[in-house]
Amino acid sequence: MPNLIQLAIPGFLLLLLLEAIAAWWMDRDLFELKDTAASLAMGIGNVIIGFATELLVFGFYTFVHRFAVFHIGYQWWAWIALFFADDFSYYVFHRTSHECRFFWASHVVHHSSQRYNLGTALRQTWTGRLSFAFIFWLWLPLIGFQPMMIVTMQAVSLLYQFWIHTELIRSLGPLEAVFNTPSHHRVHHGSNLRYLDRNHAGTLIIWDRLFGTFEPEDMAEPPVYGLTKNIQTFNPVRIAFHEWIDIGRDLSAAHTWRERWYSVFGRPGWKYEHAQSSATASAD
Repeated sequence: MPNLIQLAIPGFLLLLLLEAIAAWWMDRDLFELKDTAASLAMGIGNVIIGFATELLVFGFYTFVHRFAVFHIGYQWWAWIALFFADDFSYYVFHRTSHECRFFWASHVVHHSSQRYNLGTALRQTWTGRLSFAFIFWLWLPLIGFQPMMIVTMQAVSLLYQFWIHTELIRSLGPLEAVFNTPSHHRVHHGSNLRYLDRNHAGTLIIWDRLFGTFEPEDMAEPPVYGLTKNIQTFNPVRIAFHEWIDIGRDLSAAHTWRERWYSVFGRPGWKYEHAQSSATASAD
């Protein structure tokens, strides 16, 4: 089956061009040439690496499916059930990617732009599959969903998430209660304290509302895009690997097994939080 994401690339580029023209027409400062070029480079690298790794991931799904508890076919209701199961899996994966440094090292790439436009949607990791992101979906073939259905639904989810990376759409009215929208996702990309680690949704915002990670966009406090400590580079290689390099440095400087563990699997801000708590303890 053709890869839906690869087939959609011409559409992505056309919509990006149209957004840039609209931003110019409206006199909106939404784009920066070097930033967009870096995002496109990250997207190209993601596609190339995807060619080499998609069969590996599909192989894992196929292997696990051999032990399926149920044998779910391609019935219409199975697609509906899979839509919700995949979207929940994405929420868990996405939230974990913000709470565990090992997965954040890949996901941080997507948050490294200080702009928010359709080019940002293309700023994708080069190491996501290689760092086992697919394990969050392994329960799906285990309960019986067909591997081909799973990879198709994952592609559909990513296609949906492309268009929400824009500042040109303010609100979708009643749909904001159920779906992930540009407004909700702008919050997710904000580095403001109130917006950090919020709105992890893929397609449906219901998971954030259910599990307490939802935050509405406040027009009085616009999101400040980027990281809490920006990397100040447009070099694609640096963007792709800077957090992995930092993890290696922290491991080399760690003195205990606890520090080594947290350097890899702790929260992304664990080092700062640990330094703050140590300073407080010393002051006391």
